[in-house]
Amino acid sequence: MNSGSKMQASMLQHRDQMTSWYEASARTRVRLLLDPETLHEFVGPQMREISPHLRVFDLPEQFDDGIIVGRGELGGSPVFVAAQEGRFMGGAIGEVHGAKLTGLLRAARDIKSVPVLILFDTGGVRLQEANAGEVAVAEIMRAIIEARTAGTKIIGLIGGRAGCYGGGGLIAGCCSALAVSEQGRIAVSGPEVIETNRGVEEFDSRDRALVWRTMGGKHRRLLGGADVFTEDTVEDFRNTAMQLLRSVADFSLATLINEQARLEQRLERFGSCLDAVDVWSAEAVPQPDTVPGLAPDEFKKLVDKAGRINHDAR
Repeated sequence: MNSGSKMQASMLQHRDQMTSWYEASARTRVRLLLDPETLHEFVGPQMREISPHLRVFDLPEQFDDGIIVGRGELGGSPVFVAAQEGRFMGGAIGEVHGAKLTGLLRAARDIKSVPVLILFDTGGVRLQEANAGEVAVAEIMRAIIEARTAGTKIIGLIGGRAGCYGGGGLIAGCCSALAVSEQGRIAVSGPEVIETNRGVEEFDSRDRALVWRTMGGKHRRLLGGADVFTEDTVEDFRNTAMQLLRSVADFSLATLINEQARLEQRLERFGSCLDAVDVWSAEAVPQPDTVPGLAPDEFKKLVDKAGRINHDAR
């Protein structure tokens, strides 16, 4: 390869690494996150394992049912990977989708030495598959706990279009560690669900500033619900994933006991707060009103200055 070709290849690699995580498809995220040409996909589109339920509702199907699962390498070390496609039915979890992720996690549990990366991008359970989707979420959560008990690290990466809502938010809470970008949103009940059940006076889903302030990556990081705040690039998510794989703590009964204690303390401290800004004020965050407008690098400095302790109380 001559110098011109090498320079062009280097420029293309840099462009790929600076790709927006939020804008990328699930396949693009996996391809650029892992080491080049290392992905071996399990139950890929060519096998056409599609949902048995969508056809009943005359809804479009996808040959991978909206999730990619497989094995590859990250920084030269083996990893299992699962990536949800938020562009297909909002990344919603159905029977086949859930079975693929559960199977991957059980394989990781049995092997023990290979960590799992879950690239979340989901609105929760696929309503058209109701009971099957709910069962799938429960099986995934159980599989994560079993894998972590066996010594497997489970890292969640959140920054996609659909966010991480519903059952996805519950699953994320079971992971060893979470990385989130500003675009990432984590919650059990989504904005529309809250508004539908409690009224617009309780939560206006059309108020985008309120949504991002309440469920977005900055708030989750300041609460300790996410372990690392990352910029919206594949390169930063890749570097963060490698960092978390090196630093995540072992899982034990003490982990669960401490997490429960932190959750109780959080409810006691912030239960009366009406807005995320009130929470930040109670946490003594300097100039809390300015947090939503901070650039990623400025926000990271704020977190470091605040001395935010990493923990697993989601």
